Amino acid sequence: MLKAADLPDTLPVFPLPGALLLPRSRLPLHVFEPRYLQMLEDALKSPQRLIGMVQPRPLPGQDDALHRIGCAGRVTQFSETEDGRYLVTLTGQSRFRVLREIEGFSPYRRCEVAWDGFGRDLGKTEIDRHFDRARFLELLERFFSARLLSTDWETLKEAEDELLINSLSMLLDFEPEEKQALLEAPCLSTRRETLVTLIEFSMRGGSDEEILQ
Repeated sequence: MLKAADLPDTLPVFPLPGALLLPRSRLPLHVFEPRYLQMLEDALKSPQRLIGMVQPRPLPGQDDALHRIGCAGRVTQFSETEDGRYLVTLTGQSRFRVLREIEGFSPYRRCEVAWDGFGRDLGKTEIDRHFDRARFLELLERFFSARLLSTDWETLKEAEDELLINSLSMLLDFEPEEKQALLEAPCLSTRRETLVTLIEFSMRGGSDEEILQ
């Protein structure tokens, strides 16, 4: 993990709908567009090797607007395919706040960013002290059954709180705005509460009816 003093004032940003990166979590990416290949090459030349993942935020008359909060990931693994594409792993370092987008001749987007307010991201693994794991896994099992999904339940049962909650937040198929809510949760317990709400809402079919049994 980087230290606060290592975090730069500007970041290259990758606006990818539905792609959620969280601190201390890993996000695999498949990079093939020329502008993002250039972004990756430039990031690898920098000391921090950081790329900012940000959700696009479509606004009336602004197709290229960005959400104000994203998460920076350090390139920790990458491999090149025979046809020039890259398989990349970003490891989440810290969330950031977009201050402004930097105009220039770069083929990819760059932003001036601030890191204040996210000091917890650079600290130790979070623990959710009010986490009722048995009840959560029961809900998750019903959700997976309704969606015809499969998983390694033994691994889920043994996973640490943060790994379990963050991995599900990143992997489950939620809408981009819902992913953004998970990203902006101030702490792990709030993210878990948000995740439970989204799962329950999905099981109701997006309505206010009672949860499917």
